[in-house]
Amino acid sequence: MASKRIIKELGECQSSPPPDITISYSEADIHKWNIALVGPEGSAYQGGTFNLTLSLPPDYPFKAPVVNFTTRIYHPNITNDSMGNICLSILKAENWKPASRIKGVLEAVRNLLIEPQPDDPLEARIADEYKNDRASFEKNAKQYVDRYAKGEVKK
Repeated sequence: MASKRIIKELGECQSSPPPDITISYSEADIHKWNIALVGPEGSAYQGGTFNLTLSLPPDYPFKAPVVNFTTRIYHPNITNDSMGNICLSILKAENWKPASRIKGVLEAVRNLLIEPQPDDPLEARIADEYKNDRASFEKNAKQYVDRYAKGEVKK
């Protein structure tokens, strides 16, 4: 069942992709997608392209996908390391619903770049900076874009 659902959702994402998002995958493993996310216009991430992986568990849609940034990013809800873990309520086990769609997950990740959620952070120091010194946060986020998100998009 998982494969049929994944193929259907992949088709939906390719025929009507979320804004600023490109998806690639290997037909040998449709459970792992490579995502390229262009930093949304007007955000601190504008001008960068971020690579992510989306891994779908064998029991998808009953378990949430796992989404990680493979491009380093300066963000209160994304770990500031090579793991790139994301804190996003829709992906938490207690909030995931089998009716949820991958497209909605990707849109939520994009929206996190537009509007970080500093009250539910993975990086408390960055969340504090976002809340209390927005100018420094923007400067640091843009430096990360320049340093890490100006390279090639992974296929």
